[in-house]
Parts: sequence; structure tokens; C-alpha cells
Amino acid sequence: MDSIAPKAMPFVLDGSDKVIKITGSESKKGTVNQSSSNKPNVIQNQNRLDDRLVETNDRFKQVPLAGETDYFGNMNNYMIDYVKGYMSHFGGRLNVVNDRGLSTFETMERVLKSHSIPKELKYLAVIESALNKNARSPVGAVGYWQFMAPTARLMGLTVSGRRDERTDLVKSTHAAAKYLSYLYDQLDDWLLVIAAYNSGPRPVINAMKKTGEDDFWSIKKYLPKETQNHVLAFVATATIMERLNHFLLPGLPSNFDWTSLNVTSASIAKAKKPANPLLSKFTEAEVKQMAIVRIKKPLDLEVVSAMLNIDRRQLGRWNYDYFDYLSEYKTGNLYNFRIPKDKLDVFLEKLGALERASQNMQM
Repeated sequence: MDSIAPKAMPFVLDGSDKVIKITGSESKKGTVNQSSSNKPNVIQNQNRLDDRLVETNDRFKQVPLAGETDYFGNMNNYMIDYVKGYMSHFGGRLNVVNDRGLSTFETMERVLKSHSIPKELKYLAVIESALNKNARSPVGAVGYWQFMAPTARLMGLTVSGRRDERTDLVKSTHAAAKYLSYLYDQLDDWLLVIAAYNSGPRPVINAMKKTGEDDFWSIKKYLPKETQNHVLAFVATATIMERLNHFLLPGLPSNFDWTSLNVTSASIAKAKKPANPLLSKFTEAEVKQMAIVRIKKPLDLEVVSAMLNIDRRQLGRWNYDYFDYLSEYKTGNLYNFRIPKDKLDVFLEKLGALERASQNMQM
């Protein structure tokens, strides 16, 4: 099997501490080459960041890349050092994937865009499967996005002896976009979403509740080591393939200036991050606007949003624990579904149609 993975994880460029050594520490600023030559175009990098921020919609924040100081703060130099080591070890393999994956990336990006998912999430498939549709992990995950059969069915894919849609590029990417949306509804941060994609939501939620924090760096040590590496590998892969891909084939010059990756979005106003419902109650204003309906059949939030013209981000945030209900569903299980009060009548009127339209979710 054509794999780009080291050691025990067959498709993941995991960047474990035994493979990539980071200078500096997580609590201090790392050390990076300060040479003034061989810089990438700093203005171009800044423009790319600004473009990504403009593309970011109200539902999802941007995916953080190393060097984006507004997101990483005092962990930024640590992350750049990690990318430096990752590029040294895996740049050649990433170049192979990049060359053979151009059309695959185009298809993934088009599908992700249809769900408003940031395009950088396509690089998750690189560390999951190396874009190999026939990739199969030792535990049974299959395809580009390495779905286990139960989750694949939950996201509407057919998995049977005759047919396995986990190997279908378009259908599996639609399913991945839907799954990423549900995880984002719960976690509201892309690094936490990547962690949950690897370990499942429960370890991430438990770490958040243990620490009372909702960012990756605060809960990192409470996550499985494989999951920690998975998140760092994703950021490194996305950073390299978005911002350093022109260096993949020749390789980086020895005096490359890594500090030139640093960009800031200080010129762009940023909304205050709302409190994660996992760690706090809804606001009084939200409670006043909210109606609760007990449902006994699973509904697809994409379908509900479209048919009732409800903001998908609001619907997901209010029903932040909905994926738990879906993943543990048994016939007759009830869920307190939260919707805007002004949509209650039309929701009840169209409930049957919503259930029928959601039947592709195979429980």
C-alpha cells in the first residue's frame, strides 16, 4: 500500500517527539532562524491571510496556520519550529502527494465549499490517508477520510459487502464536511475539531471539562499522545502545502528565514469568541429566543437549516450535544431539540417532511 506514514500509524505523518524534535518549549518562545535572506514574500503571506479572513463566513472561523500570531500567541514560535522539523522529515513525501493530488484537491475543495467548510480542511485527508482511496487502517477505518463504518453510515454513506462509499471521493468528502460541521458545533475551534476527528469527541470534551478551557494548548496534555501529534501534523501539513509548497521540490535553503511566516490580522476587527456551551450556560437572551421540542427520530441539521431557513451556525451551537445523541441513538431515544421560537410552528408543521428528508442518515 502506498503510504506516507512513519511507524505504527499507517497513513499519518504524525510528527511524534521521537521523529521531530522541537527547539524551545511549549511554555517559552521557540528559536527560529533569523537570517534575512531567502524569505518568502511577506506581503504575499499577509495578503493570503487577509484573503482567508475575508473568505471566512459567520459560521466558521479560519483554520489557523503556523505564523498567524493572532491565533497562536506565545505558542507561535513553538509551532513554527514544529513545522520546520516536519518540513525537514516529510517535505519529500508531501511533494509526492501534492503532485498526484491536484485534481483530488480541486474536487475536495469544491465539495467543502458547498458546506462552507474552509478549504484548508482538505489537508486533513493528507494526514489521514495520503489521498489514497483504498487506505485501510488496522482498526478498520477506510478511504480518503478514514471513516469507521458506524460514523460513515451516520453521515449518510453506504457501507456494505457490495458497496463502500468511503472510497468515493465526492460522497465521502460530503460526509467528512458534515462530520466536521457537527464537531465544530460542539467544539467551536478547528484544532479541537481535528483532535476529535482523531480520538472521537469524548476525550476532547472530557479534557475541556477537566480544565475548564476551550483551546487546544490548554487541554493538550490531557489528550492521547497520538491525538496531540495528529493536531500538530495537521497544522504543519496545511502550513507547508498552503504557504511553502513552492519549496517542496527543491527543498528549503539552509538560511531560510522562518520568522517571515509571521503575519497578523490586527487590521481586521475580530468578534469576541462566544462562550462554549459545553463550559457555560446559554445567555439569557438566547434562552428567551429558544423553543425546545422533544424529537424521537434523528434530523439532519443541514436539512433543518435549509427547509426552515434557520441559521446553521445558531442551530449547531444551540444543539451542541446533538452528535452525542446521533452516535448513541436507539429507536425511541428522545432529544431536546432547540430551535428559535419564531420557527416553532413551521417546525411542527414540517416535522414529517424533515424526518423523511433526513432518512439518508443510517442509524
